[in-house]
Formats: sequence, C-alpha cells, structure tokens
Amino acid sequence: MSPLHVVILAAGQGSRMKSALPKVLHPVAGKAMLHHVIDTARQLGAEKIHTVIGHGAEQVRATLDDPDVHWVLQTEQLGTGHAVAQALPELPDKARVLVLYGDVPLTRTDTLETMVRDLDEHTLALLTVNMDNPHGYGRIVRNADGLVQAIVEQKDANAAQQAITEVNTGILAVSARHLKSWLPTLSNSNAQGEYYLTDIIAMAVDNGLSVAVSQPGNPFEVQGVNNRVQLAELERWYQRQQAERLMTEGATLADPSRVDVRGELTIGNDLWIDVNAVFEGTVCLGNRVVIGPNCVIKDATIADGAEIKANSVIEGASVGANAQIGPFARLRPGTELAANTKVGNFVETKKAVVGEGSKINHLSYVGDASLGRNVNVGAGTITCNYDGVNKYQTVLGDGVFVGSNTSLVAPVTVAEQATIGAGSTITRDVAGNELAVARGKQRNIEGWQRPQKSS
Repeated sequence: MSPLHVVILAAGQGSRMKSALPKVLHPVAGKAMLHHVIDTARQLGAEKIHTVIGHGAEQVRATLDDPDVHWVLQTEQLGTGHAVAQALPELPDKARVLVLYGDVPLTRTDTLETMVRDLDEHTLALLTVNMDNPHGYGRIVRNADGLVQAIVEQKDANAAQQAITEVNTGILAVSARHLKSWLPTLSNSNAQGEYYLTDIIAMAVDNGLSVAVSQPGNPFEVQGVNNRVQLAELERWYQRQQAERLMTEGATLADPSRVDVRGELTIGNDLWIDVNAVFEGTVCLGNRVVIGPNCVIKDATIADGAEIKANSVIEGASVGANAQIGPFARLRPGTELAANTKVGNFVETKKAVVGEGSKINHLSYVGDASLGRNVNVGAGTITCNYDGVNKYQTVLGDGVFVGSNTSLVAPVTVAEQATIGAGSTITRDVAGNELAVARGKQRNIEGWQRPQKSS
C-alpha cells in the first residue's frame, strides 16, 4: 500500500477567539487542539506529517516542535486549497494524502482509518456529516443516483442547495498525484475570493474518480472550534466520554459531569471518585482507590486501597497501598509513600521517601528526606533542607519519633528508635535509641509588665 502523508491545516488567525494565543494552541482536555490532531496522525501511522502554519507560526512551532512534524509556512491565508498547495513539494506522487484541521481536534482514529483503508488512485475519500442546522457549512451535492458530484459553500449555494442537510467536514483523502494536478487550477472566483479545497470534488468526478463517503460515529468528532463557546462544548463532550469510560471500567463517579481527565488515566476496579476531581498527565489508580472531592492528581500512581481525602494535590508522586492522604495535603514531585503511610492535613512533602507505616499527620513540611518504617512526625515539624544555595538530606531511621514543632536542619541523620523532644531544633546527628532535646531553657519572670501603647 502506498505511504500515508497527513497535511494539517493550522494557519488561520482565529479572530473570533479574541485571544493573543493562536487558535490551534487553545487546549481541549489540557492539550492544544493541534497537538490532538498531530497525535491522531501518528496513531494512523503516517509516514510524514505536514503542518501548514501562518498566524502565530513561531509560537506554534515553539510550543509543538517535534522531529516528525514538517512545518510548512503559508504567508498569506488565501483559502484551504491554497494552504494544501503549500505542502505539495513535499508530497511523493504515490502517497495517499489525508487532509486534517488543527481546530478539529477530536476525530477518532478508527473513523479516519475507515476513510483511508481502501483509498487508491481511482478514489477520493470524503468525510461528511448530517446536521439539523447546516448553516455555514458546505453542502454535499449528489445526483439522482445518490453519487456525490460537488461541494457548494454556504455563500455560493442556491436555495435548493441550502436545504441540503449533508455537509462537508473538510476532511478528505486522495492521492498526491491528483492533488498536484488539480490544485494549481483552482479559481478564487467565488463569494469569499478564496481558493477552495472543496472544488477538487467536482474535478475528481470530472476525471472519473469515485467519491467514497463515510461519516463519523458522532458529529462532535468533526466539530471545529471558532470561538470559546464551541471550545467549551467540545471540552464537555470529551469529558463526558471519559466519564463514561471510567464508569464502564470500574469506577463509581459521584457526578459524571464533575470529573475532568486531562491526560491518560488508567484505573482498577471498585473506585470511588467524588466531585471536582481533576486528573492531569499520566495517572494510574489501583483497585478500591477513593478520591475525595476537589482533588488534583497529576503524573502520579496511587496503589490499591489508598484514600485521597478532600482538597489534596498530588503531583509526580507515588502513593502506596492503603495509604491515607489529606485532607488538604500536598505531595510534590519525588514523593514516594510506602504502604499504610499517612500524610495528613496541611502537610507538604517534596522528594520524600516515606517507609511503610510512617505518619506525617499535621501541619508539617518534609522535603529532601528519607523516612524509615513506622516513623512518627509530630505536628509543625519541618525539614530545613535549603541553605539558600544547596539542598541537603534529612534521614530518619525506623521507629523514630519526632515531637511537635521540631526543626530538622539538614544534613542530619536520626538513627533507629531515637526520639526528638517537642520544640527542638536538631542540627547534629542523633544516635539510635537516644533522646535529643534542643531548645532554650524556660524562664518565668515575675511581675512582667507588657509594653503599653503611648497615648
């Protein structure tokens, strides 16, 4: 089979977005629309991906520059036919060419695979959709035998053609050899004064090609984005698909309309996910995981039976089996919690490896630290890991008990079964089974008069 090349049109300004950000960089599910389309092209096994850029070209390239994407600059936006023509020099004659759009981000891979599977030199593949309100879309004109003859744009359509409800999605596929023959002959004698790619449909029919029509499973697959209202509609549709997938795979959602997946989320069985949970990046949830309300989890692994209580934020961390996190906890990148650990309310960890059964229950900061098994860290404890230039490690051995309101000034090691008295500032290593107390001696001054404000 001839190689597949994908041409993505992403040069438009998107003025209706009312934004300095190029339209194709606006996100759906936390990822730029154009990034979605490029990923789809990769999944199709495209030999080469040509992305036509214009407005905000440098910003688009800087954001999405990848070695497998060939960038094509369209200095003037003269229509879709003109845009595809900019990529012609890079298209081998024998290639099958699929045209996609940077602002149509959610077309399913299997929909496009169906389009291009049987494409040959004698066929043009076209993706259409039926709409109750087709206003603004190009109409699919068929003959008495039901065969596609042409596409007529809204502004050029007569009354009978405007009554047609089958419309053009813009997505088509044909051989590069035909494109090289047809595109140079396009005319801009139309209401828009542009070179329409859709005009090649009539050229294909005149050249004896058959037009093979297919349709997506859902119209949202081919919905483009011209403004923020449409962007929000696509976001909600995408998130509904994710919610239904999660429920099918074994999760109970308190409210399917209030869970957002902005990346890749894999799950086990018998999960509970409360409202306003947000999953970003790559997240893996084990069996029987409980996610409380208002949690944000990014690039993290949560093992079987763990509970993430309300209002917790987890990023770049791994949480062991049956661990309890939160409420109001923050696990920063590099945190590794073993099984049966507890990280409680208003606790922050960073690059902290915490052994099985250890607890950091309240109001503490533990960073650049290694904790053994069954360590208890009292409320208000902090590891003083940064001297303004360098960061240092704090090591707590198995069974260490740290009293409340303790400062551990790194680098420092507290060996197994040692105890730190509350309110201590620990600057030297503590041996196993020792009690360390480092605080000023208390003085009680009789007859002390508080300072008074001058009248």
